[in-house]
Amino acid sequence: MLDYGLVRLSQMIYDYCGLNYKDRLPSLKEKISKRVSELGLTYDNYCLYIQRNPTEWDVVVEILTINETYFYREENQLVECCTTILPELKKIIRNRPLRIWSAACSTGEEPYTLAMLIYETGLFPLGTIEIIGTDINKKVIQKAEQGWYPLTSFAFRRIPENLLKKYFDIENGGYQVKSFIKKMVRFQELNLLNDNKMGQLGEVDIIFCRNVLIYFDQETIKKVIRGLHRNLAKGGYLFLGHAESITDLNLGFQKVDAARTFYYRKEPDQDETVRCISS
Repeated sequence: MLDYGLVRLSQMIYDYCGLNYKDRLPSLKEKISKRVSELGLTYDNYCLYIQRNPTEWDVVVEILTINETYFYREENQLVECCTTILPELKKIIRNRPLRIWSAACSTGEEPYTLAMLIYETGLFPLGTIEIIGTDINKKVIQKAEQGWYPLTSFAFRRIPENLLKKYFDIENGGYQVKSFIKKMVRFQELNLLNDNKMGQLGEVDIIFCRNVLIYFDQETIKKVIRGLHRNLAKGGYLFLGHAESITDLNLGFQKVDAARTFYYRKEPDQDETVRCISS
């Protein structure tokens, strides 16, 4: 028998963060049932509980989100960013920091990787680089801010040995990101569907939003991409996962095909066009 409380919960989750369980109710039930049982509630009452206790969304998000990531992920994109895009931005940026946004950064491996590689290029001195790591899951953001990872963590399975030795200290049975790298990165909780918080983030030059869109339906993808577009500087760059494509969505991005990867560039003077499309 269909549990209409579970149906209602799936819609609330979709509206809140874009995760689509409306057609995957058994999967949602499997993930969330333990929490609902702990509270001694029905699914219908759990929906009311969330409405009366908005902090419960933190629990829901923690249960439903996947936080698999690692250092030096998708090497070809990182190489393209450092060898092609950063030298170009160096010629353009004047009197302000280089700003890079790592969306859905999980426990921080991606933004810290970017900080190390940008420092390696020597193009932008310390103090002229600002990397923002965001995630909807507050707990993983707290871990990212610590910058400490166990020695046995699979997060290090792809990182070159020279980077591991140069940018980490061994502390308390784990690898600790060196302090000067940590200072290049700041973290904050952010829901990609929250237009107000997205706007507060400010304009950035490069966005990494990799392996996020695969969890959304087409309508949510469009909304997220429009938000990313608004945050990008004119001519700024967007990196998605290799399984993700926005080529046919006509949302103000040009696809850039490199030798071993692809990415997107914000088309110049497209802000007004995108606002019209989204209205």
